[in-house]
This record gives sequence, structure tokens and C-alpha cells, in this order.
Amino acid sequence: MFDKLNQAKQMADGVKAKLETITVSGEAGGITVIANGNRKIKEVTISEALLQKNDKDELQDLLCVAINRALESAENVSESEMRSMMGSMMPGLGGLFK
Repeated sequence: MFDKLNQAKQMADGVKAKLETITVSGEAGGITVIANGNRKIKEVTISEALLQKNDKDELQDLLCVAINRALESAENVSESEMRSMMGSMMPGLGGLFK
């Protein structure tokens, strides 16, 4: 049993390391947010045109939308990788993790 738990931990650590290298993005009205598969924000880009508008409320709203889109994409990637790991650990369970 401990062997299986140790194997599961190693696989989970491997998935986490892989997710660190996967990038996703979220965009909204001139803002691009880059995150990794572990849901960590890596970069935020704001277009010059949006900055020149000097509309703080719009900038804040668009930033929230772009961040949420990036994090949603990261969550989807993370879930997919975890399902894949679980499917390889327990192939006898059919499509339960797919």
C-alpha cells in the first residue's frame, strides 16, 4: 500500500512539474495575462492604446476578466493532466477519470 501511495505522490509531483512548464493565456480588450498550468500568473501585458485612455475603471475590469480567463484555462489544463495521471495509475477503472 505504501508503494502505491509513494508512486502516486511521485506521479503527482511529476504532473506539478509538467504544469509549471505549460503556459496558457487570457485576453480582454488589450490586456493579455499569461499563467502556467499551476495557476500562477507569469506575465501581464497592457496595450499602449488602453493605457492612453486613462480609464482606471475600464482597466481594472478588463484586468479581472483577463486574469479569470487565464486562470480558467490553467484549471482546465491542470484537470486534464490530473485525469491523465489517474487514468494511468488505475487503468482498470475505465472512463471514470476521462
